[in-house]
Amino acid sequence: MKASDKAAVEATAKEIRKRTIDTIGFLGVGHIGGALSIVEVLAVLYERQLRFDPRNPRDPARDRLVLSKGHAGPALYSTLAYKGFFPEEWLHTLNKGGTKLPSHCDRNKTPGIDMTTGSLGQGISAACGIAFANRLDKRDSYTFAIIGDGESDEGQVWESAMFAAHNRLDRLIAFTDNNKMQIDGTTAEIMNLDQAGSDFVAKWAAFGWAAERVPGHDVEAIDAAIERAKARAVAGAASGAGDGAGKPTMIVLDTVKGKGAAFCEGQVGSHNMSFDYETAKKAVAELG
Repeated sequence: MKASDKAAVEATAKEIRKRTIDTIGFLGVGHIGGALSIVEVLAVLYERQLRFDPRNPRDPARDRLVLSKGHAGPALYSTLAYKGFFPEEWLHTLNKGGTKLPSHCDRNKTPGIDMTTGSLGQGISAACGIAFANRLDKRDSYTFAIIGDGESDEGQVWESAMFAAHNRLDRLIAFTDNNKMQIDGTTAEIMNLDQAGSDFVAKWAAFGWAAERVPGHDVEAIDAAIERAKARAVAGAASGAGDGAGKPTMIVLDTVKGKGAAFCEGQVGSHNMSFDYETAKKAVAELG
């Protein structure tokens, strides 16, 4: 990634983070921690890696993004507003009566949302189905999915892993937001899936995926990992074996819950936190 491209992506990440804090702060309560931990991957996707058209959100040729950890919807809404899918004024209607922006993602309400999510474990299953359907329709689209580390306690996540590997869905690129906290405590306390010798990378590799770990707030590292995943898919197709010659990809993002907001960064309680608008405005000002 060129220095100018890195600067552009980081600038986008800052704008997404500011809007996310402002949006939830205006409402007064929300899933701030897990929304802020995925800002950088959203910035990379929407600035460099995702094929989309804000004027035609349902373009059949688009790439898809499934936010399986649907409670982080405010970060995705902030991204979509910033990229022109809908007016930014909508952000202050988050989770209010008549809103088009419910607290969890809903494809029937919000332009740019590809799948309704929130029941943890179901989004990654839907992403597998979307990737499989795109292959049947002979599209070259990529399907991206973001799951949570706490969400990975769900058995359905691993059923999806088996399905994707069996069907060699190499145009499926998923991310685990490994912020190491969930609603009831740290993931190490609740269900330690990322322990030494049996960590997320080893688990996904054992299920037949190409898997790697990168720093989740490093836009260059995220971008490079996606490029490697795409290169594997293209190489498989070019080999003569056609689509599905490779493996689906899991990129484990080591992140910090509440990243970038001092009042909630690194706090378990930020999973769903109440805070006033003055706190939000101060946090936004601190970002510059």
